[in-house]
Amino acid sequence: MSKSLKLFGGAFLGTAAVLAAAANFADGTIASLPDQASRMALNAPADMDGMFIAAAQADEVPADAKLGLGREALAEEIAVWDIDVRPDGTGLPEGSGDVMTGEEIFVESCAVCHGDFGEGVGRWPVLTGGFNSLTKDRPVKTTGSYWPYLSTVYDYINRAMPFGNAQSLQPDDVYAITAYLLYMNDLVDEDFTLSRENFAGVEMPNAEGFYMDDRAETEIPVFTGEPCMEACKDTVEITMRAAVLDVTPDETAAAEAAADTAEDEAAAPESEAAPDAAPASESDGHAAIDPALVEAGEKVFKKCKACHQIGDGAKNRTGPQLNNVVGREVAAVDGFKYSKTLDAMEGVWDEEALSAFLANPKAYAKGTRMSFAGLRKPEDLAAIIAYMKAAGQ
Repeated sequence: MSKSLKLFGGAFLGTAAVLAAAANFADGTIASLPDQASRMALNAPADMDGMFIAAAQADEVPADAKLGLGREALAEEIAVWDIDVRPDGTGLPEGSGDVMTGEEIFVESCAVCHGDFGEGVGRWPVLTGGFNSLTKDRPVKTTGSYWPYLSTVYDYINRAMPFGNAQSLQPDDVYAITAYLLYMNDLVDEDFTLSRENFAGVEMPNAEGFYMDDRAETEIPVFTGEPCMEACKDTVEITMRAAVLDVTPDETAAAEAAADTAEDEAAAPESEAAPDAAPASESDGHAAIDPALVEAGEKVFKKCKACHQIGDGAKNRTGPQLNNVVGREVAAVDGFKYSKTLDAMEGVWDEEALSAFLANPKAYAKGTRMSFAGLRKPEDLAAIIAYMKAAGQ
């Protein structure tokens, strides 16, 4: 007997014995399965693949046949997705919201990105201003200057805002914010309340600025013909040049204003550098101003910096420069284009007039382009006037 047979013979015989025992056990304890394979073999066509291909080509399933998949959506399920609003108001929910309530919600939920007055923060969109700028080299596209329908404003806020917490606002909240945006763009008065009933009656300034896409009729035929390869024009003339149109600025007006001021100070001789604003004294011919009040007013004035400059080298920005504004005649800054309302006003910006105007600009001067909603606290009014006195003399 060879060495291999001695080594593996015993193992082979042991394995065979185990397999035989397992077969006997299966025969005695496991029921026989139907001879499915045999029936399939007997009933199947000779060319199974050909049968499936022919059925697919014949398209034997009727177009209106129900495949037994899924179920019809419930009305409640459809309502969750069916939230779009059309220009005529179709899709609007019941509810209403007024301007003042909208201001409170806007400051709490929207100002962190869009600024207190819709001026935009960083690269976040500007929401106010830009009137009559769409035909200029650098148009400012805001909800007031560009968007054609109020439904676009409502629908976008309702679907996507606030950023990071979309669709958390109730219908009354969305109505109120929309009303506040209208107010900041000088389209409604401060006592305006927006609702489903009067929604369609609000007409946006750029409603006629859009038209249906007609490129299929006007452009495709021009560019699908045989191309001209030589002598296509007698002469070539440059009629205009491209320009970068950044409709949402890299920085806010306040940052740009600060940069301009920094450049001016850097270019000025050291002896002419702008001194720090100091409270006026009685020896200067002005009543002494409380330094603490001036300091508080400087903080309040941060709300104004996006549009106004004050102090040495102040320039007109979105709003006029405010040097010597206390005691200055209304609409008296050279080179600044005031609203018709302020142009027609007479008088002087004394403390009483400034307090009334800054508390509620649109109520004091109806038609003013100033989008600031107003300072509600008397102490803020006193502080900012003190600061303008000190910094602007």
